[in-house]
This record gives sequence, C-alpha cells and structure tokens, in this order.
Amino acid sequence: MLKRKEDIGLSPYELKFRGRHRSEEIQMTLFDIDLEKVDQLEIRSIEGVLPYKDNDTLTWLNIDGLHNEQLMQELVDTLQIPADILSDVMQPGTRPQMEEFDNGLFISLKIMQIDEKTNLISIDNLSIVIMDKLLVTFQEEKSDLFNPVRERIRKHNKRFKALGTDYLAFGLLDVVIDNYIFILGVLGEKIEDLENKMVLDPGRKTLRIINLLKRELSNLGRYIKPAREMVSGLVKSESDFITPQNEKHYKELQDNINQAVELLEYYRELLYDELNIYHSSMSTKLNDIMALLTIFSVIFIPITFIVGVYGMNFDNMPELHLKYGYFIVWGVMLLIAIGMFWYFKKRKWF
Repeated sequence: MLKRKEDIGLSPYELKFRGRHRSEEIQMTLFDIDLEKVDQLEIRSIEGVLPYKDNDTLTWLNIDGLHNEQLMQELVDTLQIPADILSDVMQPGTRPQMEEFDNGLFISLKIMQIDEKTNLISIDNLSIVIMDKLLVTFQEEKSDLFNPVRERIRKHNKRFKALGTDYLAFGLLDVVIDNYIFILGVLGEKIEDLENKMVLDPGRKTLRIINLLKRELSNLGRYIKPAREMVSGLVKSESDFITPQNEKHYKELQDNINQAVELLEYYRELLYDELNIYHSSMSTKLNDIMALLTIFSVIFIPITFIVGVYGMNFDNMPELHLKYGYFIVWGVMLLIAIGMFWYFKKRKWF
C-alpha cells in the first residue's frame, strides 16, 4: 500500500489509522485456555480482558478491525503495549517485520487467501503481539483462516497451555505460511497446464494468461520474500519471548517459508520459459507462413514470366498462330509448377 499524502510527517507514536476501512465494527474475541477447559467469548471493551490478564491461564485476544483509535489507546494504557508498536499495527501497508519491546515481541506479516470459485487472492495484514501469558492478534477484517488453530486449541488445550503464547503464535504463523504454499500450488497448476496448451495453441489469449500469472506472482513475491526475512530474523533473534522448547518449531517455520520462496522462484522461471516458448512458437509459425508464401511466389515467378512474354502485343509472334499454342503454354506452365513443387518437397523445404 502506498503512503497517503495526509500521512506524511506523522509521528511514529501517533495512533492514527493509515489504511482503508474494511470492516464496519470492531470485533474482539477472547480465548482463555486452561488445563481443564477453553473459554471463548466476545468482549465489548478492553476492560473485558482485565479479569484474565493476571490469571495463570493462557489468553488469546483477537481484534478484527484497526480503525478505532480510542481502543488502541486503551491497549497502550491497559496492556502496556507501546504506542509505536500499535502505530505500526494501524498501518496495514507496513512491511513484514518483527520487533522486541520491554514486555513483549511484535510480529507483522501478510495473510493471503484465495477464493477457489473466482481465483481472486485477498491480502490482509496480521499483527501479533506475544507477551508473557497473553497473545494479541490484529486483523483488518474477520477471517476464518485460523479456524484450524481454534479447533486445535479446543482439542489440545493442555499442550497449548504448557507451551505458552509463543507456541500459539507459531501455530498462527504456520497456518499463514502453509496458505502461501497452497496459493502458490494453485497458481502452479495453472502454469503447468498452460505449458501443455502452449504447444497446441500459442495464441494471444495464451499471452494474456502468461502476463496475468506473472503479475500475480510478482504481487505475491512483494509479501512472501519480506516474510522470509522476518522469519529468519525471528529465528536468529534469540528473543526471551521464544522459549528454547519452541525454537525448533520456529526453525520449521523457516523451512516452510523457504519452501514458499523456492516455489515462487520456480514458477516465475517456468513462466519466463513459457514466454520464451510462446515467442519461439510464434516466430516458428511466422517462418512457416513466410516459407509457404515464398514457395508459392517462386513457383509463380516463371509462370508469370511466360504469361508476360505472350501477353506482349507484337505482330511477329509465331506461337500465337499455332493451333494448339494455348494448350501447349498451359502444359508448360503446369509442368514447371509441378516440377518445382516436387523439387521443394524432395528438399523438405515445407
């Protein structure tokens, strides 16, 4: 997202929404995870988090919608999340990043989802704040992307409680990156199918599809490559908010994002190869057409010469007075045409 003119010069601590409204209302969902049970409830204000803040349970607060500046200020005052962190949260166009602060760790990256009916890819910004027993996530609008994580929490609440907020954050990041790989796979199937059609029908429609897929991959690369940098920085950071028992999971995360980037590069190279094949096919097709036209032109050159000679209006042209002169000329022209055609065929010029 490009910077708007009115956002130029704003303080990094100013809590001002710098995106476009994608949700009308702010929706806050709280998961309270204990060894015995998991509670899920909708809360109306940050005050609803206070009863869980100092409990021994693991709490996940998800906020859908970023445009409520008063709410963000309450997060600063109540949860002691720094204003500059929440200022980045309110800027959906921010680059994927990670930053450690006094009482937590901030992570930001892009969520991608594909509509399998329309094949349109939607992009949202996900911000995660990892604290001691509290995880806060921010999205621009409500999404069902993390439903598998919610189901895992309900089934394996003891595991999540034991491994802490950094493990929960890993679960969310893992879903995001797996979705990168899934979307690249969907585009990859189209690219590979296109390669098969290339030989049969390398037309303008094929060129339009190649350019469209190239644009899609370029857009994905704008977000996936910075995400790899962010994950690599996260693994190397040795942050206090990522426990030693969960470090191996973040290394798996790094492997997954590397796989996504490798797929991105592979399909991009495949598209460039297909583009070269397209141009080669069109060039070959044009050469074949020109060869065919040239052969017909060469065949008609001597015939045209004969017709031109006997089309001259001289009185003294003995052949014109022959009884079968017309048929003889036709026979000669046909013999020349057939002879040249046979010669070109023998030489495999077409």
